[in-house]
Amino acid sequence: MAKSNFERMLALAEETFDARNDPQQLDVNEKVLEQLRALHPATLGEYDDGKGPVVWILLIPTTEKLMKEFLENKIGEKQLLENTPAKEKFTAIYLCSAMVLEEYRGKGIAKKLTLKAIEEIRTQHPVQNLFVWPFSKEGEVLAKSIAKITGLLLKVKTH
Repeated sequence: MAKSNFERMLALAEETFDARNDPQQLDVNEKVLEQLRALHPATLGEYDDGKGPVVWILLIPTTEKLMKEFLENKIGEKQLLENTPAKEKFTAIYLCSAMVLEEYRGKGIAKKLTLKAIEEIRTQHPVQNLFVWPFSKEGEVLAKSIAKITGLLLKVKTH
């Protein structure tokens, strides 16, 4: 029996990020989802083709101070989320992940979801920076495209 889209998305996340074996990365569970929703409802995005999810995006709005600590390897993704105060005015957005099932890649779905999420966050927060820790060439290309369209400064974590 073929795997469901949901099962395929979970497998893609594990294959791409291997978060269970990296204590610095977010291992997305119900607690993490609650923390993200508390920061802003637009932190999570999904596109469903009618048969389940085919695209997931995850953004973390945060402060410039925490962005710098993350980029300088002083904190990891878990600490970034845990240390981001929910009542703060966010000046940076971490483009944490954009996962797309293979047959849906190259269609602009992740870009559209990400742009919509950033626009929603920017209605309430003075965001000036984007930052990313790319796990793929496609992820880095997407981040650069998002930065260009939004006019936000992009910073890339290199290791």
